[in-house]
Amino acid sequence: MSTRKPLLPDVARRTAAWCGVLLLVAGVAAVAVWLCVALKTAVTPVLLALLGTALLGPVHRWLTAHKVNRSVAAGLTCAALVAVVGGAGYIVVTVMVDTGGQIVKSLKEAAQWVIDHFDIAGVADVDDLADNAKTLFEKFGASAAGGLLSGISLVGSLVATAVLALLLTFFFLRDSDRAAHLAHAVAPRGTGALVEAMGRRAFEAVEGFMRGTTFIALIDAFCITVGLLVLGVPGAVGLGALVFVGAYIPYLGAFISGAVAVLVALADQGLVIALWALGVVLAVQVLEGHVLQPVIQSRTVQMHPAMVMIALTAGASVAGLLGMLLAVPLCAAGFGVIGELRREADGPGEAVPEGP
Repeated sequence: MSTRKPLLPDVARRTAAWCGVLLLVAGVAAVAVWLCVALKTAVTPVLLALLGTALLGPVHRWLTAHKVNRSVAAGLTCAALVAVVGGAGYIVVTVMVDTGGQIVKSLKEAAQWVIDHFDIAGVADVDDLADNAKTLFEKFGASAAGGLLSGISLVGSLVATAVLALLLTFFFLRDSDRAAHLAHAVAPRGTGALVEAMGRRAFEAVEGFMRGTTFIALIDAFCITVGLLVLGVPGAVGLGALVFVGAYIPYLGAFISGAVAVLVALADQGLVIALWALGVVLAVQVLEGHVLQPVIQSRTVQMHPAMVMIALTAGASVAGLLGMLLAVPLCAAGFGVIGELRREADGPGEAVPEGP
């Protein structure tokens, strides 16, 4: 009896199967993103709390290792977070308010210098350009935060989000020892160990990213501030604060903050000092890319710059500035999960590492 010949060749059937899998994964991801956007009022504090927990986890573990009660340790850690973030925020805001006018003035002078020396025809007055840029920035900010604020004032929304994120950080730190039990409780039968391992890898990736980025941001801001102070660039401390904040948006933040520093130096000190400022910025970036990141973040998930830029673009399109801040750590967590799945596929049955 002759067997029936398949309608499609084996290659076509395999391709169709993979297309079906990709469509299914894309559909699930789209639904997940839609739910996150629809529930962003609740999702945003949870994500911020996870980032805070990842950053403060080592401090909490150190306290509990020294026989401090878990609740007391979580409270002390959150209090330290409020003191550090509040103090740093106050310093950054104060410095930017004090030097912001000077920086804006220098940027206008730099733009006028470029127009005059390169004989750019048909360009409007610098003040008009500044007004247009301000209008565009306001429109961008409104569109980026529009859905987030929906009917609530900006200050009220930020305060409510910060308070809720702080409370969630406290509970996440205090009850982190129960995470493994929760993973086994909610996972399908027989997959508890795998779910626990994936959760650990994802959290370790986010933890490494937050610690490494904060440390690198401090070093970058300190080095650039010292360099600008030596060169006599006005608003050096404010520009250093801008470098620190921008470091949490990889590549794009460093480029924007460095460009602002060079333009301010060009407007106030001339071309020679601007070139020296550019050299300082480039030297710090080389130090970061070839020394700091390989050493500090060597044990975390390493992502290609193209993947980082894609993640930043996707995050900005979904949630504006907040999406850009969250895109890279979430992407790092995703790569951590994929790495654990590959490890499980290559060597099933390996022991899951013990957590803190």
